[in-house]
Amino acid sequence: MHLQGVFLQSTSAASEDPVFGGARVFIHQHDAGGAAGHIVNQPLGRTLNELAEFADAPALPLYHGGPVDGEHLFFLHRRPDLIGGGTDVGAGVFWGGDFAAAVAALRAGTLPVTDIRVFVGYCGWDAGELEAEIEDGGWEVLDPSPALPTWGG
Repeated sequence: MHLQGVFLQSTSAASEDPVFGGARVFIHQHDAGGAAGHIVNQPLGRTLNELAEFADAPALPLYHGGPVDGEHLFFLHRRPDLIGGGTDVGAGVFWGGDFAAAVAALRAGTLPVTDIRVFVGYCGWDAGELEAEIEDGGWEVLDPSPALPTWGG
């Protein structure tokens, strides 16, 4: 099962989980070593410009990306023409890259806020762990096509 570039929706089996209950996750990495992704539908209620380093940036919403490494920002985007160094994860989405270039493009108005999503933290699974959770009914694998224009959120 290849999951990179797809959305997962938590099922009722995870409804009581404080992190993953109702979560929709975009998987940006999946290989023999495990998987990583970001919860795309849990806004933090904070914006990028509330962080001192980005005070002059637009009020881009920040999202709770997951329970791992909640001290750092991560991002997904659709604009490799404006943001170099990202990894093509499929479905027209890129993970990471030159964040300074992304912020400069946001400031200049050349990067629409609909083409980037910034997360605090991420979700991670060891080898076979995510596949087991799917098999146990904790996640539904979604067709990314209809959800992608709105990041699934």
